[in-house]
Amino acid sequence: MSGGIDRTGEAVENRYVPKVAVLISGRGSNLAAIADAIADGTLRATIVVVISNRADAPGLDFARTRGIETRVIGHKEFGSRDAFDAALVDAVRAREATLVCLAGFMRRLGPGFCAAFPNAILNIHPSLLPAFPGEHAQQQALDHGVKVAGATVHFVTPELDAGPIVMQASVPVEDTDTPESLAARILTQEHRLYPEAIRRLTEQSWHFEGRRVVFAHKP
Repeated sequence: MSGGIDRTGEAVENRYVPKVAVLISGRGSNLAAIADAIADGTLRATIVVVISNRADAPGLDFARTRGIETRVIGHKEFGSRDAFDAALVDAVRAREATLVCLAGFMRRLGPGFCAAFPNAILNIHPSLLPAFPGEHAQQQALDHGVKVAGATVHFVTPELDAGPIVMQASVPVEDTDTPESLAARILTQEHRLYPEAIRRLTEQSWHFEGRRVVFAHKP
């Protein structure tokens, strides 16, 4: 099975530039990492919209300072998850986004949203999946006593943190770690990993072999 990311974005100097929609619920630090990678030329992409389910998400203010369009689609305004997902689909399609990146988006996306953008929705999670899915991954890691933790960029499916893995980065777990200190060290890796995963998926050939995401050549 080949990759599902559409390569029909804007052409700049005859090069493909993917259009990215970023979904957030909070501070948007990974949004900032993606935007910074675009600004410094590390990542060739355009963020066409930042969508939040919370009007008070600080990441919206960051997006506005960068001149990026923002939308608030509050999940509490809808009678069902399917209706909320449909509104998100409409907003993303209206901007002709070819890739959706979840960056601290704290709502599970249902089958309808995933089907609308097959193999074109990414998430970053603060653990080495499949270990410690869901919330409080850093506390889960400490409680379990692992010696290595990390971050994972993966495709999004309706199942929680269960989609095929694109890239991972590891960090050591120190005996003195707290959930906060471990989270901070993982976050540093997230900010490096997410833009790089987007770059590889949009610039390199890749395909699925079972659950494995296989790139045609090394970065």
